Amino acid sequence: MLKELKYPIGKPILPDKITALDIEAWINILEEFPKKLSNLVKNLTDKQLDTTYRKDGWTIRQVIHHLADSHHNSYTRFKWALTENKPIIKVYFEDRWAELFDSKTSPILFSLNSLTALHAKWVYLLKGLSKSDLKKVFIHPEGNEEVSLVQNIGIYAWHCRHHFAHIENLLKKNDWILS
Repeated sequence: MLKELKYPIGKPILPDKITALDIEAWINILEEFPKKLSNLVKNLTDKQLDTTYRKDGWTIRQVIHHLADSHHNSYTRFKWALTENKPIIKVYFEDRWAELFDSKTSPILFSLNSLTALHAKWVYLLKGLSKSDLKKVFIHPEGNEEVSLVQNIGIYAWHCRHHFAHIENLLKKNDWILS
């Protein structure tokens, strides 16, 4: 049960051979995500926003702020990979960021607006990348793993769907939205 709550759509699995259709579908997810998320949470009260989606999990508010933080970091990683040769990225402690007072208390509109602007820029960038750009990589210092930009598009499409499902499932469970 905890696994389903923690990973409601499963862990990310990317195809061995990523096709143009995969990339297009992933970019569409990134493009539509801010509006879908905003529509999902627009009528929630502060009490609902401060409800955790699972025991020992984050509140809806923290998840929304996490999405903005994480996606800003990812966008920066794309820029590094496009302008540097195999840059080693800076990791951050997302759990610690989620515990900061702004993640726990600030209006979600801050992060929803940020996601809207960021995703517009990100999608514009992604749609203009060449096949050779998509092969560029950054190095994740945990395990020295090379991550290509095309893989990272898939990872972040999953990330959108993953956290959307956390929120949507909680809303359904509590009858806060129609099924």
